Amino acid sequence: MADLPRADWAFPTAIRFGAGRIAELPAVCRGLGMRRPLLVTDRGLAANPMIAAAIAQNAAAGLPTGLFCGVRPNPVTGDVTDGLAAYRAGGHDGVIAFGGGSSLDSGKAIAFMVPQREPVEALTVASFQEFQAVQGKIVTDGLPPVVSVPTTAGTGSEIGRAAAIIDEASQTKKGLFHQRMMPAVCIADPALTAGLPPAVTAATGIDAFTHSLEAYYCPFYHPVAEGSALRGMALVKDWLVRACRDGADLEARSHMMTASLAGATAFQKGVGAIHSLSHPLSSVLGVHHGLANAVLMPYVVAFNRPAIEDKLAALARYLNLREATGRGFVAWLLELRAAVGIPHRLGALGVDEARVPALAAMAERDVTASENPVPFTAKDAERLYRAALQGEVAA
Repeated sequence: MADLPRADWAFPTAIRFGAGRIAELPAVCRGLGMRRPLLVTDRGLAANPMIAAAIAQNAAAGLPTGLFCGVRPNPVTGDVTDGLAAYRAGGHDGVIAFGGGSSLDSGKAIAFMVPQREPVEALTVASFQEFQAVQGKIVTDGLPPVVSVPTTAGTGSEIGRAAAIIDEASQTKKGLFHQRMMPAVCIADPALTAGLPPAVTAATGIDAFTHSLEAYYCPFYHPVAEGSALRGMALVKDWLVRACRDGADLEARSHMMTASLAGATAFQKGVGAIHSLSHPLSSVLGVHHGLANAVLMPYVVAFNRPAIEDKLAALARYLNLREATGRGFVAWLLELRAAVGIPHRLGALGVDEARVPALAAMAERDVTASENPVPFTAKDAERLYRAALQGEVAA
């Protein structure tokens, strides 16, 4: 019996998927017992007519809905604190997390903090050791319900059990983790992603691919997540380029939103060094998380190849690539990135080589570093950052 696998698994929330299903928002809120929800989004999206329409729709159904739009592109602890103050001041009883990954993470975090006795800074973690220490402090009684409404296809936060929040004091991206952070209902309406600019579509779409890819080859045991990862990657392969070419293509948008959901299901298994390297770029330099992942991905996959060659070859066969090897898979990744306009080098994201040692030290300490299939140190991180600055992907 000792050799049999053991694991704790969690699977996501109820999902209402399909174009036009945002019309169900009032019924969903009412079904969760909300009478006065707070809609959480970012400053840019707050000016979009879809937000006003959602609030008006709820009001017409007898659900007065407040608005908190103080979420930054890379949310910080202060955003959560301010949102929690708005929640309490408005007498709200539930949260609608509406937008991209930053708004989804912030909305979930605001709701999660409602019954907590500790400040958010004391509950976010950067390592598994901190995770174990923090879990005993978390209060789950009195958590308000959350409805997630994604407006991009990639982050996976719409059904995830974590929120990525930057600790302002240390400029470190940390995680707020708990199974009860999963939204009660996700309204996955691909029509809300129609018209996204190609660059945002590409960055978020490859973010979804990264979640599935790193989960697929993460060494932990979770074959169900691996199955979701494979399907998620196939969807990105078949539909991302088309979604980038035509923002109004609802068929492509629907499949990409499904790819995001698949990646979110898969990354419960774990991720790895792509995320370890990208998190400091977001927390220190303000780089979009999905774009950072997209640029870094082939460099990290090439670094990991000796340990995952068989898995990459199997993946290449599943995706029906020209060359069913790890090298063939990396070559295809480079082609996909080029096809959707992802930069090849980190310099395009404003990364300066002088920052590499400090960024590498942060990457080594990141909670996702231990999930990589090969040991990952600050020296490895330095080498990969420099390779990405020079555009040199290992053969």
